[in-house]
Amino acid sequence: MTDIFFYIFSIVALAGAFGVVISRNTVNGAMCLIVTFLSMSALFVLLEAYFLAVIQVLVYAGAVMVLFLFIIMLLDVEESAARKTSVYTWAASVIAFGILIVGVVAIYSADSIRTKAESLPEASGASLKAFGYELFTTYLLPMQLTGFLLLIAMIGVIALSKKAKVDS
Repeated sequence: MTDIFFYIFSIVALAGAFGVVISRNTVNGAMCLIVTFLSMSALFVLLEAYFLAVIQVLVYAGAVMVLFLFIIMLLDVEESAARKTSVYTWAASVIAFGILIVGVVAIYSADSIRTKAESLPEASGASLKAFGYELFTTYLLPMQLTGFLLLIAMIGVIALSKKAKVDS
């Protein structure tokens, strides 16, 4: 029964992600992203990672999506939606997709990942205290860099959303 739910939520997550990519309307794309987040949360429940499922719903489907929708409403998206994509955009997309495929194949074929995963104990990182300790000791620099990047993105959105004053 768990396998059936896994396939159902996986298909819903992939369909939501595909909807984000192909959606012309940014609000519809954001709603598809919410569907993807919720189905990922359901997959975490199937893995019995209830903490991650709740965090997925609260942080991503809740707070981050509210921020995304606020930014979408703040910016003038109708003007940017009317523009056509150029040949350079398509070329960059194809190159980025190729790099993504090469990276996935390289990671999948690496033996070090399989041996590292096999050597891990069953209850590794099962406690919330151990998770928090690792997050703020071992992974402190990536956490700070992520916060700094989010700050830069917020400042960029504020700068883009300011309308130029017209002198009359």
